[in-house]
Amino acid sequence: MRRFAAVLLILAACSNVTTPTAPQKAASGEDFEIENTLFATYNVISGPAGRRDWDRFKELFAPGARLISVRDGKTEVMTPEEFQAKSKPYFDEHGFFERPTSNKIERYKDVAHVYSVYESRHASNDAEPFTRGVNSFQLVKLNGRWMVQTILWEE
Repeated sequence: MRRFAAVLLILAACSNVTTPTAPQKAASGEDFEIENTLFATYNVISGPAGRRDWDRFKELFAPGARLISVRDGKTEVMTPEEFQAKSKPYFDEHGFFERPTSNKIERYKDVAHVYSVYESRHASNDAEPFTRGVNSFQLVKLNGRWMVQTILWEE
């Protein structure tokens, strides 16, 4: 009897391990558009040392947009133009490749929030990132297009 009970316990434990999980919900067309805006933002600031497409960068942002860096318990709030002025000298001299490792999208009508964990590298083929962090994107849908309203980040 004890042997039978032990076998039942083992089978019960194994059945929990092998039970398939529920399928993930398919991304909607809206989520796809939101992610495209997000990836465009990452792509426009990433690249080898040298020029960035700052006109494209500005097109991704809604009127009144802000970029907010959190460091050492302090925030720095910038417009896209101020971010460009501050970042351009660094990007002119250094390679910088930032890419998301995971994104979580939450959306209600024309407002979306994306919690995006990222890694940054000096070269696209660097084995390890030199830093990791999180970007909190707030997007709004204006005139049928998703645009970045705010990016809040901390390395």
